[in-house]
Amino acid sequence: MVRLQKFLAEAGVASRRAAEQVILAGRVAVNGHTVTQLGQKVDPLHDRVEVDHRRVQVKRKLYLAINKPAGYICSRNDEGKRQTIQELLPPEWATLVYTVGRLDYASEGLIFLTNDGEFSLRLTHPRYGVRKKYRARVEGRVEPEMLQKFTRGVRHNGEVLKASSARLVSANNSHSEVELELAEGKNREVRRLFESQGLVVERLARIQIGKIKLGELRPGRWRTLTETEIKSLLVTL
Repeated sequence: MVRLQKFLAEAGVASRRAAEQVILAGRVAVNGHTVTQLGQKVDPLHDRVEVDHRRVQVKRKLYLAINKPAGYICSRNDEGKRQTIQELLPPEWATLVYTVGRLDYASEGLIFLTNDGEFSLRLTHPRYGVRKKYRARVEGRVEPEMLQKFTRGVRHNGEVLKASSARLVSANNSHSEVELELAEGKNREVRRLFESQGLVVERLARIQIGKIKLGELRPGRWRTLTETEIKSLLVTL
């Protein structure tokens, strides 16, 4: 027997936290009875679980890495008809997986997709502190003192933003290249760190998540994660 929200996460409905909201909204039925409270347990082999009147079952778990190009959104659908990251996947997988976290429309680089809600939760929840490394090209010269501010923490729009580490790759009077490592991953955190200092990020790429590097994966291409890589991410946690 497993908790209902865990079953829904493993079936690829949503992350465990999001699955709890689906249950509380009265969208889930077990053996024909609507469930609206957390704590229900189900037998994956024998109980019939439905979400919005459609049966869900635990599926083969998929773990994909993709090099997201700029100009794509991390969503299955977009009202503005922008290109979605799912369009880069084989059609038979595009509706089965969802992104682990987000990269904004203009950003690029490494992102995972999965139908394993528990895996997604453990890579995105701040309490696990999975580190992510970014390479930013910034207008203007970045001084070392600025990077020290980033690792101490800066306040921006009422939030404290902080980098675990910051390294100046190169700098001149027109542009700078900086590598930042973050553990929390707040919304648009890298861009906001530079905005707090009056600088604009021209290009932003995520180059590493945990121990998994972007490597030679070309923009728009994807690959499956190996068992060793999946385990290394979980060990990191």
